[in-house]
Amino acid sequence: MMIYEEIVDEIMKRIEDGSLKPGNKLPSIRALSQDFACSKNTAIKAYIELEKRHIIYSVPQSGYYVVEGYRRREQTEETDATIDFLSAGPDRHAMPYLDFQHCINQAIERYKEEMFTYSDIQGLQSLRFQLARHLQDLQVFTVPERIYVVSGSQQALHLLVSLPFPNGKQNICLEQPTHAGFIESIRHYGKESYGIEVGREGIDLKRLEQLFKHHDIKLFYMVSRFHNPTGYSHTNESRKRIVELAQQYDVYIIEDDYMGDLDSNPKNDPMFAYDPSGRVIYVKSFSKVMLPGLRLGLAVIPDELREAFLRAKFAADVHTPMLTQGALEIYLQSGMFNAHIDRMRKLYSRKATLLQRAFQDWLPAEASYSGSLSGFYSTIELPVPIKAKQMAQYLENQHVLVDQAERMFLPDFAKDNVVRLSISQVEEDLIEKGIQMIAKGITELINRRIEVRFASQSSAQ
Repeated sequence: MMIYEEIVDEIMKRIEDGSLKPGNKLPSIRALSQDFACSKNTAIKAYIELEKRHIIYSVPQSGYYVVEGYRRREQTEETDATIDFLSAGPDRHAMPYLDFQHCINQAIERYKEEMFTYSDIQGLQSLRFQLARHLQDLQVFTVPERIYVVSGSQQALHLLVSLPFPNGKQNICLEQPTHAGFIESIRHYGKESYGIEVGREGIDLKRLEQLFKHHDIKLFYMVSRFHNPTGYSHTNESRKRIVELAQQYDVYIIEDDYMGDLDSNPKNDPMFAYDPSGRVIYVKSFSKVMLPGLRLGLAVIPDELREAFLRAKFAADVHTPMLTQGALEIYLQSGMFNAHIDRMRKLYSRKATLLQRAFQDWLPAEASYSGSLSGFYSTIELPVPIKAKQMAQYLENQHVLVDQAERMFLPDFAKDNVVRLSISQVEEDLIEKGIQMIAKGITELINRRIEVRFASQSSAQ
């Protein structure tokens, strides 16, 4: 056995017997190398291996810690017996709990007086300054005055659907399928909507132009990269052409860049970069890359909508909670966010690669799938006549959970044979096993139908 493997086994043993508890700090690299009479590189290799297994995590300038809530797989039969492609939150084992707890404590101290008063409706000014700096890394160049802090990006989307726009138009265009929450907002306000299919090659730009030209489109809602639920991303050429069409036909674009931080390609531009004047309204969330419980997001609002958006925000919740705003400000300012995102990109990229490989190796030819590089979402279109509900029920009995995507379609685009997979919370060594179970389910459900059809034909004879 290699020395680093001995270290891994020893750390595991200490965790299992309780001498190392969740949240405990592990020995430093130097101390570990001295204890095992090995090089520092060997000690680092052991800790990297434990990180890959989501048993420990690192905090920059601090050290390594045991993941909160870690227990042996044998001890968590109900949880670990289930492969969860349904839950769409970030990887629990990779979340910056201790870092953010530190930021929360600092925020309490820094803003203890302000917590007894109502905050700026638009958001904490010092946070908006940090957000403007952060957005520059995403090629979104704007000023703090145009940034509005919201209680999750869904709040911004919901408010924007309700507002009258300067173009005086009424209807909404959106990708199909799309984020179910946005469809609910459209239904809530009774807005007329027009869908346009999104696929491996993007969207039909000629069809989009016809919609803009003839259907009184107020705004076009789209996810330019790591689309929900397919995981697809538009090319720069497509993004630029969509902006040109919006300019030509006086249509606003809501660019939902909810996972833009995970894009490791610096050449990928947001749509905002092609028209920062206000035609493109940029919306971003921190839920998928950090802690969903924060309920923090932002919207870059054009000057002509700022007053109306501010009134709508005030009516909705007066202001976004001060404490979480202050903690996020400190988290961004300290550099912790950048270090966290670097880890997340590597983690989700590995998961995305494993998923695509499993799709290629195991799914039958009758099923089609979307290619996702985000490490979050992908879809499987089941062969007709298998229904998503039928597949979900079958898989649940096999302890595999998937999401039915039917609610993500407008009625005119409805598909009841699509399931969405989120791999963000699935352990890497279970991804292939889960896809094998899905492939087995497709084959078995097809065979069952053939048997039923054969039996009915025989009885008729």
